[in-house]
Amino acid sequence: MTNERDADVICQHNKDGTIIPLKIRIKDDDGESQTYSIKSYKDLSTKGDFVLPNGVGISGRHLWSFECKIQVFNLLKRIRLFYNTVDGRWKVQLLE
Repeated sequence: MTNERDADVICQHNKDGTIIPLKIRIKDDDGESQTYSIKSYKDLSTKGDFVLPNGVGISGRHLWSFECKIQVFNLLKRIRLFYNTVDGRWKVQLLE
């Protein structure tokens, strides 16, 4: 999996406004869709401005960020999910 790509995400929207990611579907390096259940997550979202790992500055009011663990071939892999409320798109980044 390359470092960052678009993702389909199934998530839970709670009445308090929080989001819980449950599953992701991404295309692998061969172009085939793969689905992964999220085993654990941590909400890293901020309410202010911050800088992404690639150096891009972001206003945190419309961007949700999660660090998650998924199981890939019996190994736990860490990923980061980003949800942009302006365009309604999810991105996934492999951390390990």
